Amino acid sequence: MRLKPVLLITGGSRGIGAATALLAARKGWSVVVNYTHNAQAADAVVQQIRQEGGDAISVQADVGDEAQIMRMFEHIDTQVGRLSGLVNNAGVLDTAARVDDMSWARVERILRINVLGSFACAREAIRRMSTRHGGNGGAIVNLSSVAARMGAPGQYVDYGASKGAIDTFTAGLAKEVAGEGIRVNGVRPGIIDTDIHASGGLPNRARELASQIPMQRAGSAAEVAESIVWLLSDSASYVTGTTIEVTGGR
Repeated sequence: MRLKPVLLITGGSRGIGAATALLAARKGWSVVVNYTHNAQAADAVVQQIRQEGGDAISVQADVGDEAQIMRMFEHIDTQVGRLSGLVNNAGVLDTAARVDDMSWARVERILRINVLGSFACAREAIRRMSTRHGGNGGAIVNLSSVAARMGAPGQYVDYGASKGAIDTFTAGLAKEVAGEGIRVNGVRPGIIDTDIHASGGLPNRARELASQIPMQRAGSAAEVAESIVWLLSDSASYVTGTTIEVTGGR
């Protein structure tokens, strides 16, 4: 019986990460659900996957901390097996503010988690997946945001800048490892109805902005997950260096 490929999803306990974990498990992946604080939410995702006949575990690690990232990958090595896929989904934003009101600590936190964390997780995944390192290849999907293109003025310019960095990272890394059996792509969601808006102090933001979206509604986490899991799959075997927009036309 063929072993299931192993997929790590950072920030997999809620929102887009949780939806991706559920769909990936249904598509035959053995899923590692990473979380920072909410073990109960991560365990709920794992239990749902198992109830549906899938394989999953949860692993705690703050992706803004390199030592915790290293421990997470070592745990996967010993408890699950060789990695075949990574979804760099974990990300944070802060409350809406202008740049001239942003503290150094705020911006540093955004960049450390959203950018440095994605770099470090990709690095560790490549060390395991690249044929250069004796791996069998794999796929990486980085989560960007429409804020990278629009800038999020007056609200989240720091978050938008971090996602702009992710777009560049995706393009460069894809070319760097294309000959080593690894595909690297991105997904750029628009206004998606998840609780990240509440963490930014605007819990009703998705509904309030619906009229500004050509499709006249916010997207769902499940809709974003479809693009992510497709990019991970063999159906996207000749796709790398691409970022798919899931924005309802925004």
